Amino acid sequence: MASLISGANAALTVENPGLDHVVVGMNWESIPSNGPRAEFVPFAVMCGADGRAVSNDHLVFFNQLLSSDAALAFVGDEDQEQIDVELSRVPTEISKIVFFVYVDPEVRGKGTFASVRNSHIRVSTATRKELVRFDLPAGKQESVTAMIFGELYRHRTDWKFRALGQGYTTGLTGVAKDYGISL
Repeated sequence: MASLISGANAALTVENPGLDHVVVGMNWESIPSNGPRAEFVPFAVMCGADGRAVSNDHLVFFNQLLSSDAALAFVGDEDQEQIDVELSRVPTEISKIVFFVYVDPEVRGKGTFASVRNSHIRVSTATRKELVRFDLPAGKQESVTAMIFGELYRHRTDWKFRALGQGYTTGLTGVAKDYGISL
């Protein structure tokens, strides 16, 4: 298992010949609160060569648990959220799959990542053998309302993983604008 730092990448299919199915797990720990707590929502976007969502059918989130091509699906409970990715089913026009978490302002009011102390994203085989892990750096996140954890991306005919940890102060709206998602 490789542990990555922000901006680093790992060659998944080159280092694991025959790999065509991975599970991307995201986890976070929040400081317990007696008052309202932020509601964190995971999301995955399948992007074309322009870096934007191919369509709103190429997303997975709580209201759409399976992508239109069945390549991505929410599964399991080993992490707080797990997304199953069948690499062989990902359409060829998809150049990357971005995994992020946003704070839902409609559930418990405006919240941020300030209460998050430990968070990570990991990529495992279908049999749950961990291939790579990225522990997001702790820092001042009082104004962060969405966080890109990482991305799977094509490099020629192979798949790689990139650790990101990029925060947004504009929440889901900012992510939607950058990735061309209709809300």
